[in-house]
Amino acid sequence: MGTDAVGKTRILVWDAPTRVFHWLLALSFAGAYATSESDRLMGVHLTLGYTMVGLVAFRLIWGVIGTRHARFASFVRGPVAVARYASEMLSFKPKTSVGHNPLGALSIVLMLLSTLAIVYTGWVYFNGGSHSVKEIHEAAAGFMLVVVGVHVAGVIYASLTQGENLIGAMWSGYKQGLTKDKIRWSWWPLALLLMCCVLGFWYLQWQNPVMSTQRGSAYAHDGHGDHQSGNRVQHSWRSGDDD
Repeated sequence: MGTDAVGKTRILVWDAPTRVFHWLLALSFAGAYATSESDRLMGVHLTLGYTMVGLVAFRLIWGVIGTRHARFASFVRGPVAVARYASEMLSFKPKTSVGHNPLGALSIVLMLLSTLAIVYTGWVYFNGGSHSVKEIHEAAAGFMLVVVGVHVAGVIYASLTQGENLIGAMWSGYKQGLTKDKIRWSWWPLALLLMCCVLGFWYLQWQNPVMSTQRGSAYAHDGHGDHQSGNRVQHSWRSGDDD
């Protein structure tokens, strides 16, 4: 493990639960977005949506009791700090952050809030909400897609300007930093438990849905399926047959 001229070395920054959450949320959102227009895959869409809200619930708790750099108190900043960091980025001189930088923190907060809005409006619409609820649902999903795009672009930009692979860091958990800033343990058993919970939920949904996959009246009469309220769509989770 090498150390550079300013005393920085390879340290553990991101605990395993934070990393597992990050990649599972990215996978679930991508899958939910990709299946949003398919009636045959609506069971998958719903299951991934339920997964997202479960992951956000975990992250909200972990953001309070988790490791140093995972706690909201360590990285959530006000508008002044965000504006200052944005100005530094435009001048190609952004300051290096051990954990999330102010813009990254803002994108995280927006993604968490967007997920809650997406899942809530989707649930309301699917269970009989009006067409306007569907429009809000789609707008929230579109907004989150933009936030994700800006976030990815910002990570790539920061990686290039800082000379460090930040995407790789979220995979391995390690970044360059001072020894005093490292976390002591990765909490991998909790990450494994989180992964098992998600995979177990997917398996149960595939076998016999434990979360509702029944269409509400508004959904059934809005150009989806056979226009009969209450028809189940879990068949799309298990096979390609339209029974």
